[in-house]
Amino acid sequence: MPLSHPRRSALSEQVIASLRNQITSGEWPVGSRIPTEPELVEQLGVARNTVREAVRALAHNGLLDIRQGSGTYVVATSELAGVMHRRFADADPRHIAELRSTLESSAAQLAAERRTEKDLKQLDALLVRREEAWASGDTEAFVTADATLHMAVVAASHNDVMTAMYADLGEVLREWLRADVGEELTPETYMDHTRLVDAIRAGDARAAAEEAAGYPLVCRAGRFDPPAQDASEGLNPPASGG
Repeated sequence: MPLSHPRRSALSEQVIASLRNQITSGEWPVGSRIPTEPELVEQLGVARNTVREAVRALAHNGLLDIRQGSGTYVVATSELAGVMHRRFADADPRHIAELRSTLESSAAQLAAERRTEKDLKQLDALLVRREEAWASGDTEAFVTADATLHMAVVAASHNDVMTAMYADLGEVLREWLRADVGEELTPETYMDHTRLVDAIRAGDARAAAEEAAGYPLVCRAGRFDPPAQDASEGLNPPASGG
């Protein structure tokens, strides 16, 4: 629907808000290429310069990545997520794993205490989707399905601050997982998440926390040496897979 035509500065803000809404609503998911400049001009009913200004503003804020000869891609869902992506893109993988372990362990513990029936149905559905993505052999589909399941576990904590922070770190964590899984899905990189969901369902906060804490720290051989684990706690999952 064409936008109204107030003064240019206000119009630019309207276009920026419209494009941002396409991103935050999921209409343009992370990793997708947005419509071309001529397409946006036609959709929004504004001048090419206004569209270009809005796209550059969102690229500057870290939501979009303008790739010459390829197009413009969504790289984050919020300004803070964009900052996180730029800040931690080259971080030590061990440190990312330790951050994931800390956040997800706390979230899983809370999820076991606070989960609703709706949360459990969501987790069951996402667990099935993750298995289907693995069976398909599509690496990117699996990364997305795995990340979505972990996000749902954090959301089941019903801690809005923790959920928002985890979401803002989302693309950083997905890139970490892509590197960990590799270009192909292989048996040695598979990790079952059934025990995590079962512990949350059972309301076993300790078991849920231990399961969630262990996954990020057990990575492909050669990525980094995982810390020693106490066998009495049962933290001996297979190789990898998020």
